Amino acid sequence: MKVLLLAGGLGSRLAEETVRIPKPMVEVGGRPIIVRVMDIYSHFGHKDFLVAAGYKSLLLKQFFMNFHLASNDVSVDLETGTTELLPVRPNDWKVSIVDTGSHTMTGGRVLRLRDQLQDGPFMVTYSDGVGNIDIDALLKFHKSHGKLATVTAVQPPARFGNLELDGDQVSEFTEKVRKHETWINGGFFVFEPGVIDYIDGDSQPLELEPLTRIARDGQLMAYKHHGFWHPMDTVRDRDYLDTLCGDATPPWLKFDDGANDSGSPLTRR
Repeated sequence: MKVLLLAGGLGSRLAEETVRIPKPMVEVGGRPIIVRVMDIYSHFGHKDFLVAAGYKSLLLKQFFMNFHLASNDVSVDLETGTTELLPVRPNDWKVSIVDTGSHTMTGGRVLRLRDQLQDGPFMVTYSDGVGNIDIDALLKFHKSHGKLATVTAVQPPARFGNLELDGDQVSEFTEKVRKHETWINGGFFVFEPGVIDYIDGDSQPLELEPLTRIARDGQLMAYKHHGFWHPMDTVRDRDYLDTLCGDATPPWLKFDDGANDSGSPLTRR
């Protein structure tokens, strides 16, 4: 099944990075965040990726064109100039990078790729958020309800401390909020081709009118994810995710089966 990665936005809240590179190329633990996202799908055997690029798309194209070189060791004969790649481990990803326009909104990017997405259900996500989403369970849920679209619902990470009050008296003070019932859009969508009919043009964000209309028509279901999920919207987010890469297996690759990353060979840390 194809996996469409929305990778064309400006990433203005990460301007110190995105002034020179597209947001999906911002590194987390020495690897672009987009590769971290792809690792999640690859773990479950989904390795056919379609990257909807836009802002600074050339850098994404150059990165994936040189991916084989970057992800393996190399031997160079300095006398003859001949080189030999020394594989670290095999990788069988197929990655297509399509320039969908610098100012196209997320819905418009999906619409522009209509011809590549007509064969059957496909998955869509953002290139800047990671979570240990059970992709197998997500697809099973999508197939079970028979609707046009599934969105992965996540609970937003706690950013502020929590006060429990008894009148005006603080009865409990905690560093992080432990109780939260709010669910938000975490990406990791599964769509039937009919979803594309709800998108009218380049200027439509997927998250506004298209998904709103799909929900009103009773065609949008939520797969609730209770595990780890975190976006990379700010420098603080980037730094937090970077620290999590100090573990042998980051939390977005810790699944219930206990398996480790079996995806990209760009694991140097």
